[in-house]
Amino acid sequence: MAEEKSLAEIQREVDRYISQFKEGYFSPLALVARMVEEVGELAREVNHRYGEKPKKPDEAENSVELELGDILFITICFANSLGIDLTKAHDQVLEKFNTRDADRWTKKHTE
Repeated sequence: MAEEKSLAEIQREVDRYISQFKEGYFSPLALVARMVEEVGELAREVNHRYGEKPKKPDEAENSVELELGDILFITICFANSLGIDLTKAHDQVLEKFNTRDADRWTKKHTE
């Protein structure tokens, strides 16, 4: 089993990969376009797997896991290109959910 990586490690790993190319990171606008493209591919895969639209016989096999991986990669590229620490961003979002939405959902009670 692969060793668990921190989000910071994953950001560094993606940066090492992108840094080997002269082109570097795409522009923020190009990264948003790529992200939308990948989300569309995820939607298509989810629709094939869980929705009413079966794949065509000649369509390649794909997976929700791979599509989510593509979205994660693009998200990390976007964050890296703008110098955003995704661990910090995650902590800020979770804090927002824990305060703003603290009583929004019905909590499970453990005994």
